[in-house]
Amino acid sequence: MLHLNLKKKWFDMIAKGIKTEEYRDIKPYWTKRFKNFLVKKPFDCIIFRNGYARNCPEMRVELLGIEFGKSKVEWSDVQKKCYVLKLGKIIE
Repeated sequence: MLHLNLKKKWFDMIAKGIKTEEYRDIKPYWTKRFKNFLVKKPFDCIIFRNGYARNCPEMRVELLGIEFGKSKVEWSDVQKKCYVLKLGKIIE
């Protein structure tokens, strides 16, 4: 399972079903984590958290795939090449 923290704006958009992709920079940290998805043990869902506190809101979302692409301006702070995490249904 993949755990990711999000700003409230992006968390709320995913919760409402508006944002169907999440983005991560192409950096060694993410390359190493996502290599496991592509080769060894695939992630089937992501747990998104809105903050770092013990009682912060969280949701579990189906992960359909990870690919290289460009972020969409309306779903990101900037448009750039990145890892694109394709999101499915909200599980809980």
